[in-house]
Amino acid sequence: MMNDPAADLPFFYGSISRSEAEDYLKLAGMSDGLFLLRQCLRSLGGYVLSLVWNLQFHHYSVEKQMNGTYCVSGGKPHCGPAELCEYYSKDADGLVTTLRKPCLRPADTPVRAGVFDSLRDNMLREYVRQTWNLEGEAMEQAIISQAPQLEKLIATTAHEKMPWFHGKIERQEGERRLYSGAQPDGKFLVRERKESGTFALSIMYGKTVYHYQILHDKSGKYSMPEGTKFDTVWQLVEYLKMKPDGLLTVLREACVNPNCNTAATPVVPSGRRPRTNGYTPPPEAPLGACKALEGLPGDRRALPMDTSVYESPYSDPEALKEKKLFLKRDQLMIDEVELGSGNFGCVKKGVYKMRKKHIDVAIKVLKSENEKAVKDEMMKEAEIMHQLDNPYIVRMIGLCEAENLMLVMEMAASGPLNKFLSSKKDQISVENVVELMHQVSLGMRYLEENNFVHRDLAARNVLLVNQHYAKISDFGLSKALGADDNYYKARTAGKWPLKWYAPECINFHKFSSKSDVWSYGITMWEAFSYGGKPYKKMKGPEVTGFIESGKRMDCPAGCPDVMYTVMMDCWTYKHEDRPDFAKVEDRMRSYHYSISKKTPKEDNTEDASANATVAI
Repeated sequence: MMNDPAADLPFFYGSISRSEAEDYLKLAGMSDGLFLLRQCLRSLGGYVLSLVWNLQFHHYSVEKQMNGTYCVSGGKPHCGPAELCEYYSKDADGLVTTLRKPCLRPADTPVRAGVFDSLRDNMLREYVRQTWNLEGEAMEQAIISQAPQLEKLIATTAHEKMPWFHGKIERQEGERRLYSGAQPDGKFLVRERKESGTFALSIMYGKTVYHYQILHDKSGKYSMPEGTKFDTVWQLVEYLKMKPDGLLTVLREACVNPNCNTAATPVVPSGRRPRTNGYTPPPEAPLGACKALEGLPGDRRALPMDTSVYESPYSDPEALKEKKLFLKRDQLMIDEVELGSGNFGCVKKGVYKMRKKHIDVAIKVLKSENEKAVKDEMMKEAEIMHQLDNPYIVRMIGLCEAENLMLVMEMAASGPLNKFLSSKKDQISVENVVELMHQVSLGMRYLEENNFVHRDLAARNVLLVNQHYAKISDFGLSKALGADDNYYKARTAGKWPLKWYAPECINFHKFSSKSDVWSYGITMWEAFSYGGKPYKKMKGPEVTGFIESGKRMDCPAGCPDVMYTVMMDCWTYKHEDRPDFAKVEDRMRSYHYSISKKTPKEDNTEDASANATVAI
């Protein structure tokens, strides 16, 4: 059984309700600063800090971040719940008071497991077994390292294992099942509606069945109309057992699905099972660290998570504590081998010596004569990149001020996507290109969810770790938006990559995740034309006129129609009508999975028959 990071804390109660938490605090005396920690029902892996001040209860949500840290909304990140509580015992930092006295769990009261806890381990084990074809020690190792990333994926399908979930049945069949046998108020079931991925809650009240649509918003949250939002369907159901939240009554007795076997071995989520000899990342994008797996079966190639740069350098909580923007010079070993050069200076190969390990890095070395203007730009890039932690983004390790200013980044040794593809046209299949572009969409989805605008997404700024693993790089033009900002307006045009820019960027200097979507479409075109140059020999003003007249680049030779359709949707003129990265990634994933199930022979047939219009 995987331990909850808070399991050993004497003031952690597990999955208890708000009212139960308040009862424990009352019993303990209601002194100022008395507190306990409990599982959060709304956000996966999160907690709630329940605190007493002036005879009043205060409840603070502690959310688990994408990089595995924890923070109270608006507060500082901490590497674990224990560290977070220790911090707030010394500094209130937004809370009504410091944490003064823990409300200790009674000796005869075990930590209460949540409804998902009992299912999680079996589901994780089965997912790793089927997805990566691992058994024995390799599987156990994978479970330990993959659990934080895969937990959300597994949790979003856990409702399929619940006795109250009846699958895709008609409304009338749902009513028939509820009317059979006893008919107490609060008897309920959840069914899947005809529209795939949407659900309905059917509940008995006063011998009548009422039906409620479970809403699923753009951010992926589930709720009743005007109700509290949850990450998963089962969390919503558990909450409705405690509060009606707009229903006629709370949920009481589950109408058990006659076909349900909760003891059965859970299966990989439907439609998400990739082949075992190829890489297919989870839909939610594993966003934290992951250890490389030892002893790979001989019949499958290495996956991105098998590489050292899939794992965050700071995956170890002890290493995370030591994470700083500025690095000491004696921690760096710099090779004379140059990986590339530019106006700013050059990029050299190197090694960063951490306390427990050494990692390969790329070091962007600033020319001394460029010092002022470029230094400011590099500092800005470093501050942005230091906040990002995703397997499909080149992570920045830190800055070093020594003989020159140096930006230290993860190594992606195979270089820029456009150069790689143009040099290996005959060796890289269309399926491989789809795979890489899906990974780029995962990285861009992460940026979108974290309110970052890249502003310079292009094939030259997608670096390859190897033929099957891409990372987004070059955040020199990036901008972090406030939580409520949809876009920001650049003050000056400067030297902009106009051929990759959306109309609103060129016309109004407005940048957003939607303008990054346009750039993603251009990057797709570059990738499927194997490093071709967009708009060929057109100059900037000609490109603008071309777009304004409603024209778009033709489909690259051999590019599947489905992928060209995604490109064209990315090039929707009005940004408000353009899809966001959540939708783009979903479409890339669906197509990637569909062709991953075919044999190489079938793939080649499709490639040959795909739209072969010559690009302009």
